[in-house]
Amino acid sequence: MRRIFDGLTRDTFDLIIIGGGIVGTGIARDAALRGLHTLLVEKEDFAYGTTSRSSRLIHGGLRYLPMLNFKLVREDLREREILMTIAPHLVRELRFIIPLVRSALFNRLTLPVGLFLYDILARGRSLPSRQHLSRHETLAKEPCMSDIDGLVGSYVYSDCQTVFMERLCLENAIDAAGHGALVLNHTLATGFRQDGDVSAVQVTDTLSGDEYQAHGRIVLNAGGPWADLVCDRLNVDGTGSLRKTKGIHLLTRKLSENALVLSARSDSRLFFVIPWQGYSWIGTTDTDFDGDLDSVFAEAADVDYLTSALRDYFPDFKKDDIFHTTAGLRALVTTEGKSASETSRAHKLVDHETRDGMKGLVSVLGGKITAYRHIAEEAVNLVCRKLHLQAPCSTADTPLPGAPSVQTRTLQEAAGAAGLSVEAVANLACLYGSRFSSVLEYARSDGRLAQPIFPGSPDILAQVKHAVDNEEAMTVSDFLLRRSAIGLGPSQGLDAVETVAGEMASLLGWSSTEKQNQIDSYRAVAALGRRFTK
Repeated sequence: MRRIFDGLTRDTFDLIIIGGGIVGTGIARDAALRGLHTLLVEKEDFAYGTTSRSSRLIHGGLRYLPMLNFKLVREDLREREILMTIAPHLVRELRFIIPLVRSALFNRLTLPVGLFLYDILARGRSLPSRQHLSRHETLAKEPCMSDIDGLVGSYVYSDCQTVFMERLCLENAIDAAGHGALVLNHTLATGFRQDGDVSAVQVTDTLSGDEYQAHGRIVLNAGGPWADLVCDRLNVDGTGSLRKTKGIHLLTRKLSENALVLSARSDSRLFFVIPWQGYSWIGTTDTDFDGDLDSVFAEAADVDYLTSALRDYFPDFKKDDIFHTTAGLRALVTTEGKSASETSRAHKLVDHETRDGMKGLVSVLGGKITAYRHIAEEAVNLVCRKLHLQAPCSTADTPLPGAPSVQTRTLQEAAGAAGLSVEAVANLACLYGSRFSSVLEYARSDGRLAQPIFPGSPDILAQVKHAVDNEEAMTVSDFLLRRSAIGLGPSQGLDAVETVAGEMASLLGWSSTEKQNQIDSYRAVAALGRRFTK
């Protein structure tokens, strides 16, 4: 996958997609697999927005059962199973424990019913059914719960985790490009040509300032929280009651061995404590947001809410245990009279030809990350109908590029052949799946690239070159936050930023001024994760 603008103005695309999150890249992959000549443009980077700031879960949504949203849960459980099949290197089982407390009688009575329904809706799937544990069994599995007053037992159930959600999004983009799509990050849609319909998109390469006009038969707005801004540029009256809510997460010291589903006693809202790379990933909140979409961060009040909720279960927890935070936006289809948490996560397709008389424009609204493949299938089905094409969807049966998972023996053999530690090679397999060997080729051809990016890191310099050559990494943030997991860890990549900037400067021909600008820009992004302390 290379960021090449040749042919952008020469071709007429069947489909132009605006937005490179998980839904946009999923649509690009689906369309390319069906043979549609496809262009995707993303103003920042793949997975830049909501995708990279999520709970990193692939789940049916147990908490949506009390809302009686059985259809949403059933669809997401089906998609969970599909993703375990097509991306087993990225989507893995995660066991959740829900504590039962003597004082919460209503929860103790209703939870078994909810989990029973969850199992019924997941019937025929590969994950194990719910399990009830006594207090003794609960503490044997999760000693941290000894501080919970009135603990009488727990329930255990299974869902899935995607440790590196950014890689799931990127692999959709990579596969789309591998099947002929042109996918471009750092490319802003600035305007449209309208001759009674939408027939072209004006785009700007935000790195060079160069401008282009891309012609297409259908334009699909997959802007997520930015979807209304896309419509504004077309003078279309919005996408239809798009509600934006903010969710934050905390990276903290390790609090538990297992994933926990806990309830905030202040408002009874569920939140997760999730094991992540030897730490805990905690979230999320759900509050309405009407600020700058490109400057979202966890405020002190957001952090105070989660910190207070955590202390009911972990009395010794303090803000100093927080390494950093993330904050992202959900784009929800508004339901009148519902709170942010009660608003449905179901998606909606808007055909603007039918609604607004704007031929050639479709918008995708809402939806959960878990359902991205299904959302993409529905969107491309609509595009095919509008183009009078018959092309079946194959994404449910076609593995993503990094599949299948890599076996331990293979890792050991590869580590020995490359002269690297098993830990370093296992880290590559965790990130790239079966594609890890292409990174090792760089290390084998140039011994310098086998060196760690910073002391003690399992990540190696070869990953930087691989990301620039094959994955459209164009900025330091692209690499540290969305090609590797370095920027997600406790140090936020600040101990690696200068080394990475130096490598990328050599590969991309940056001047010393541009190199420093990249370093400063990344440090500013990282600072947002600690802004709650000010």
